[in-house]
Amino acid sequence: MFSIVLNIIGSLFHFYVAHRLYRLDPLRTRVRPGAWWLGVLVVWLVYLGGVHLGDEAIDWRWWPGQFALTWLGILFVMTLCLLPADLLTGFGFWWRAQAQRVLGVGALAGVLLSAFAIFQGVRAPVIVEQEVSMPHLPESLDGTVLVMVTDLHLGAQRRADWMERRVAQINALQPAAVLMVGDQVEDNPLGEPRLAQVLRGLKAPRGVWAVTGNHEFYGDVETTVREFEEGGVRWLRDRRVELAPGLVLAGIEDVGSRMRGGGELTTGLVDVLPAAADSPNPVATILLSHIPAAPVIEMAAARGVGLMLSGHTHGGQIWPFSYLVQRRFPQLVGQHAVGPMTLVISRGAGSWGPRMRLWQPGEIVKITLRAPR
Repeated sequence: MFSIVLNIIGSLFHFYVAHRLYRLDPLRTRVRPGAWWLGVLVVWLVYLGGVHLGDEAIDWRWWPGQFALTWLGILFVMTLCLLPADLLTGFGFWWRAQAQRVLGVGALAGVLLSAFAIFQGVRAPVIVEQEVSMPHLPESLDGTVLVMVTDLHLGAQRRADWMERRVAQINALQPAAVLMVGDQVEDNPLGEPRLAQVLRGLKAPRGVWAVTGNHEFYGDVETTVREFEEGGVRWLRDRRVELAPGLVLAGIEDVGSRMRGGGELTTGLVDVLPAAADSPNPVATILLSHIPAAPVIEMAAARGVGLMLSGHTHGGQIWPFSYLVQRRFPQLVGQHAVGPMTLVISRGAGSWGPRMRLWQPGEIVKITLRAPR
């Protein structure tokens, strides 16, 4: 079904953009109609083939699959710029003297924005700093630095070499602990022996911890878990640990499948977080949950969590999808107060689908914990 939707939407975008670009005199006077439309047809067929092959495979199939998704992203941005130009000029039926110029400006804007989105998608993630005051945090832990990294989407386009550069970025922040908040892989296990060596390069005296995201479950989740465990990563799958005296770290299994199936989203929370009435001596608690689902947020705040970390939204990744994502997840990205709890949502270090981001690049989040004053 997903491939069918991409085929229909992508095909509409493809032929619309091709038709409008060929209305521009610089193209129409230099390229014969037969050559233009033959090229358009060939690219369309490659796009259709790429959609069916998919970009999650870590072999030659990645190239047509990644081309298809990136081409879809480019077509979307081009349509976003060409359609207002067409509406302004009535598709060339009025304001005729300026129609070519307006359409040309739209086409140029689409090319430039597409190039910028690709640049933002392939560049190194930036470091974003957050300072969080946590209820019940011992004074001795004031100033503790944690690094949150989510939505790496390791796979065909981001391999161990890419992760090695992220390890260097993370180590430069000198974290006490590294928290990996889901979608570590695109779908399938990376299957690259060097990954374990790269992950063991993370320097965090209080450990490297991870929870699953929805993409781990699109492939062989247990093999992915083992791959990361070989690199020294410890998983929190509906369990909690004492990260330091007076500081608890809890993590829940991804709730994506239950969201799609209409199941109960807070089952994992009930297992790892005692009810407030059962905690006469509350401690500072950090919760890792890949998807910032409303029921999880509400129960976490009610059960005394001081800091909840999530990803999944990608910040919308390509504007204006941010507005659609925000309808599902009102706290889209950044730091939010939910009663006494702080919720931090990262737009992620990697990307999904087109390796494009409009407007913000990927991010790694440095979190400095503060004891209450």
